[in-house]
Amino acid sequence: MHRFQLSCACLISLAALGSTAQAANLGLSGELGTTGVGVHLSVPLAQQLNARFGVNYFDYSFNSSTNDVNYDAKAKLRTFDALLDWFPFDNGFRLSGGVVYNGNKIDATGKPKANGIYTINGNVYTASQAGQVDGRIDFKKFAPYVGLGWGNAVAPAKAGWGFTADLGVMFQGNASTSVSNSGCNAPAAICARLATDVAAENAQLSDKVHGYNLYPVLRVGVSYQF
Repeated sequence: MHRFQLSCACLISLAALGSTAQAANLGLSGELGTTGVGVHLSVPLAQQLNARFGVNYFDYSFNSSTNDVNYDAKAKLRTFDALLDWFPFDNGFRLSGGVVYNGNKIDATGKPKANGIYTINGNVYTASQAGQVDGRIDFKKFAPYVGLGWGNAVAPAKAGWGFTADLGVMFQGNASTSVSNSGCNAPAAICARLATDVAAENAQLSDKVHGYNLYPVLRVGVSYQF
């Protein structure tokens, strides 16, 4: 039901963007890449300068692990772009810069091993003792962006379809992590030790993602000038 509502909302948004673009003689583009599926609206500011505003969305699932715990993980890509495109050679080549609202995050659920146990920080727990182990990775909400690309969705006297591409980097900073457990079904002393071990697991996860402060952006798509 939520996916259906989201799809309807996206269609309504695209229709609204299309109507706005048609009324104002603007450009609309749709892309696919490392930021997910996206749509951008281009607004001419000067002969060689455009503003570009967009939204990107995608979900995908994968498996990951630290030294101790295996996880079922789900990445949720949610970004909103506010960019300036400069065309120094009066053709499709552009240099871009701006800011991205970064709603990307990863949610993860720990999986016990085949024998039904967790080993966390060197200590062994049954799945029933440990309850549910959850992890989360978040990023700074606002990230500078620089890049280059091709395609001018509002090129003078070039109404109709065109090609668009972006190659750049989003400076998202170091990730913040959290690992927690719920439903510990063991004596209080064991649950207290588990809480300490889960904190150590969070430190492992933080070390694992440390250094991934640059997010590569590669997008290709098509544009339409109304």
